[in-house]
Amino acid sequence: RRSGQYTMNHDHSKKIPDGASFDRSGSQDSLDELSMDDYWKELENIHETRGNNHEERVALVVKEPDEGELEEEWLKEAGLSNLFGESSGDSLESVVFLSTLTRTQKAAVEKRIETVTQTMRKKNKQHQIPDVRDIFRLQNDSKGKVCDGSEPSTVRTSENKNETHEETKGEQKTLLEDMPSSDTDINLEISFAEQAANLKDSSVGKMYKGGGGDTLLPNFRLPKDKTGTTKIGDLAPQDMKKVYSLALIELTALYDILGTEFKQQKAVKIKTKDSGLFGVPLSLLLEQDQKKVPGTKIPLIFQKLIAQIEETTLETEGLLRIPGVATRVKGLCQELEAKFYEGTFNWENVKQHDAASLLKLFIRELPQPLLTVEYLKAFQDVQNLPTRKQQLQALNLLVILLPEANRDTLKVLLEFLQRVIDHRDKNKMTLKNVAMVMAPNLFTFHGFGSKTIEQSEFVMAAGTANVMRFMILYQKLLWTIPKFIVNQVRKQNTESQKKEKKDKAMKKLLKKMAYDREKHEKQEKTPNDTDVPQGVIRVQAPHLSKVSMAIQLTEELKAGDIVARFLSQKSGNVQTLKKEEVFLYEIGGNIGERCLDDDTYMKDLYQLNPNAEWVIKPKQS
Repeated sequence: RRSGQYTMNHDHSKKIPDGASFDRSGSQDSLDELSMDDYWKELENIHETRGNNHEERVALVVKEPDEGELEEEWLKEAGLSNLFGESSGDSLESVVFLSTLTRTQKAAVEKRIETVTQTMRKKNKQHQIPDVRDIFRLQNDSKGKVCDGSEPSTVRTSENKNETHEETKGEQKTLLEDMPSSDTDINLEISFAEQAANLKDSSVGKMYKGGGGDTLLPNFRLPKDKTGTTKIGDLAPQDMKKVYSLALIELTALYDILGTEFKQQKAVKIKTKDSGLFGVPLSLLLEQDQKKVPGTKIPLIFQKLIAQIEETTLETEGLLRIPGVATRVKGLCQELEAKFYEGTFNWENVKQHDAASLLKLFIRELPQPLLTVEYLKAFQDVQNLPTRKQQLQALNLLVILLPEANRDTLKVLLEFLQRVIDHRDKNKMTLKNVAMVMAPNLFTFHGFGSKTIEQSEFVMAAGTANVMRFMILYQKLLWTIPKFIVNQVRKQNTESQKKEKKDKAMKKLLKKMAYDREKHEKQEKTPNDTDVPQGVIRVQAPHLSKVSMAIQLTEELKAGDIVARFLSQKSGNVQTLKKEEVFLYEIGGNIGERCLDDDTYMKDLYQLNPNAEWVIKPKQS
């Protein structure tokens, strides 16, 4: 198999659009012809590399799902598979989960359950098939009260949906009006799908449409949150799992509201290389690398190629755009395969443009796209969303949904691309140029999505290049976990704890519980209630010379101030940790564990989670 695996015909470099020859409507910005030229040239280079590479590669086959299969898979991914099928009896945990959903999130779940239910009835599966209304009615009975102010869209039964819909909208509107929202502020307090629904319902929506003509992207920013901004990596795994489910439901709800189809793709399993550097699955590569360097999160070859490019200078004109010599790149590739892990590869022979070509080759040769088979199409479809703000919100949720290895590698790539752009005065690589050159490497994938590309190649090219620009420009925003999702996780944890307490009480009555269990429960209650007065928190710092301190909370006290106070108490015998190495953590209460940013106002956070413990410790890498 030759370059046929690439769905674009390599003649395109000769067919550079002349302005009128391609439809610009699919992209938010019009992109000048020069930069589109970069896109087609890059495809031409990719084709040449492909042609020179005689190794046969198996095209990735994307499976067309059967009716209902997609929705069933979606419910599994969202952690709601126990609402149907053999385990449908055990749905109490899901009931807690459902009770924290917004109106639009619930609608997305209902829609998928409805499809699965109908499919199961058709296939006449012998499962207990719940009625959607029963699921949400059951959940309502268990709940009985609405979400707090930060979760304006509350849990409703189907019966009273109409009367409360208006009330919810009113509630949402006031909240939206209270928020200082300029066009460039990203509101993380209210569900993105709810915001989209409100825009749709109001005339304001018309003003938000991004005009097609300008190529300047807005300077989006996150307004300061007093309880601290939560970044990906700040939460414990058990909470991240909940974040993942909520992000999937939220993204689906957002796409539903905006009328864009959201379909996760599935790859048919294919045989891949089980060792080496190029064409090896990311997870396998990391497993291999962690034996050499424990704790590695980014493939060593990827790190080394970036370092190699930066070592020369990022001021080289046409960096990333000008390809290395194809035959030389192929030779280096083979040599790296043989010598990289031995440590005998001579990096001095590698020219900068060759290293850049090898970096792009590494991304393209991954057996599954860096943006994953599941979500590559969803990333591409971001270009079809009506406003730039919604495109950014969708990208934020998609980044959260990526597997850790893909997300970490993407982050390192985007940070590197930004550093290249920082030298644009010398290297002539602007944001637009870099996006044009990198988009084909991330978005065109062998055996993947050929129909869409053939139908509308130019729109596709401009669109994916725009998505690429967004990812580079707004990367800092994309690695933030929206506050409304963190609040939903806190709510789930609180509800689960209440349920656990009830269950424990029941067990205690049924079985005379062992003495030490009771003693343990008593001990759990003491620390916060007795030895610490109101408005004071006890902070533990097992790694520092001062291991514990009672801290009086004031309006202005921030997490960074507490860390600084501990670090100023030095004593000789403990290893000294620098300010950037240790962080204050919020542990327990209504969150598993959360690393706090230095600007978190402690009194506000304490009010949000009064039962937490506070610990200063190094961040786990």
